[in-house]
Amino acid sequence: MTTVSAELVYFAPPLDGSRPFTNINADSTTGLRPRNWQQEVHTVEIESVRGKESDYTLDTAGFQYVTKPSKHSTFINDEEIRREYYPESIELLKDITGASKVILFDHTVRRHRPGDAETDESKRQPVNQVHVDQTPESATARVHRHLPAGEAEKLVKKRFQIINLWRPYLSPCNRPSIGVKDLVPVTLVYPDREGETFGVKFNPTHRWKYERGMKPDEVVLIKCYDSAKDDNIAKFTPHTGFKDPSAPQGVPLRESIELRALVFYE
Repeated sequence: MTTVSAELVYFAPPLDGSRPFTNINADSTTGLRPRNWQQEVHTVEIESVRGKESDYTLDTAGFQYVTKPSKHSTFINDEEIRREYYPESIELLKDITGASKVILFDHTVRRHRPGDAETDESKRQPVNQVHVDQTPESATARVHRHLPAGEAEKLVKKRFQIINLWRPYLSPCNRPSIGVKDLVPVTLVYPDREGETFGVKFNPTHRWKYERGMKPDEVVLIKCYDSAKDDNIAKFTPHTGFKDPSAPQGVPLRESIELRALVFYE
């Protein structure tokens, strides 16, 4: 296995002890989102699972690598992505998880462009911050947000998940994932509502894994939430982008797409 030393950006709580928040509305000039918490950079060891992908599954590790070429390959037009990429991705998620119902509620295309500010949705960059997309409360709220009230009430009483399906579509990329307990709820402030993610505090016991040099026919499923009651089932996976110091010089900059899915079981 290949192991690299790399810098990861962790969460540090507000110094005044107040509730952590991030305002989702970025500054139109700088692209920065107002927040009251800090960032801490730590150098960690990250081990590639290349060749041992079968050792890591959604239920045991909270993430899973799969080789599955996509029929859709451009990832430029949002309507084409929804029309062409969404259906095949729903079938992929059902095949892997055995779920009875999958709803894709959004997607993000990210292109690494150093120096560009995220002034609008078309300029989204990789997220170099250790995080978990959902807390239990915000996961349940997501179901109610995207489904009729009566149906949502029934579905949240059974097992459901939120899964991020991530795919590079231009060049070899690296995506790490781990499971930890050092989590702090961070409020996401929207113009009309509040959401919530988990910030992840540094702990030297964290063990990071990644797939070195992912290609467009490879995807990683990252579990953001699982309502399963079994303590032996992974409930979520902190994750982040990072700069791989072992990447060859001149390699194309990362371009990727991630889909976020509500996954239900009968």
